[in-house]
Amino acid sequence: MLEFGSMSHAVVDQATYTPCLAEACTESGKFMKKAYFVTGTDTEVGKTWATLALMRHFQNQQMTVAGMKPVAAGCEMLDGELKNEDALLIQQHSSVRLAYQDLNPYAFELPVSPHLACARQKLDLSHILECFSKIQQQAEVVIVEGAGGWLAPLSEQYDIADLAKAMDIPVVLVVAIKLGCINHARLSFEAIQSAAVPCVGWLAMCVDPEMQMQKENIQTLEKKIKAPLLGVLPYQDEMRVDDLEKNIIREKLI
Repeated sequence: MLEFGSMSHAVVDQATYTPCLAEACTESGKFMKKAYFVTGTDTEVGKTWATLALMRHFQNQQMTVAGMKPVAAGCEMLDGELKNEDALLIQQHSSVRLAYQDLNPYAFELPVSPHLACARQKLDLSHILECFSKIQQQAEVVIVEGAGGWLAPLSEQYDIADLAKAMDIPVVLVVAIKLGCINHARLSFEAIQSAAVPCVGWLAMCVDPEMQMQKENIQTLEKKIKAPLLGVLPYQDEMRVDDLEKNIIREKLI
């Protein structure tokens, strides 16, 4: 059984590692604290919507759920501090009241890659881990949303992959289903494997309503990615979290 905090960084055989998120239950039935890191094949692929759908999924299982977006760019000044629209959505959909500074400890104003937006501000992974620990103490499940793709730089020293490894939690990969997604998804999955971080599965996020042979592309990805498909989230003009959550495969995410 894979418990939060128990993951080693030894090479993981993704061909045989296919745990579902139902692992969160002990033999006695008591729920153990769990956490998952949501990354994507690129920026603007639907990570926030996928994060909210995962949060709602666990809330529907009568679990207390919190979200976190450790690093965010493109923030605006609200109530005297920089805040990010996606982080605010995560805050609003959490089961518990979270301090904004904990769920989004690094908020940058410029809408560019975090390593550029941070300017000279030092990004301290230990501070993010402290904030994560605070949130984990308040909820049974924590869903952490990354920034950009798996190898997107956070600073001169760290990439998103470094953050996920430091947090020591398994990954859910969000794949934007559009032309080119097969290459993007396979490269991202291989990079996650190379980092020796378990990938519990992937979500197909339909972002192009006019894409031809969408179903066939998803079927190809199912064959090529050696991790389970956790759901196909349909295209939406406006976010409807409950409708997204209904498309998560419950047998794999109990």
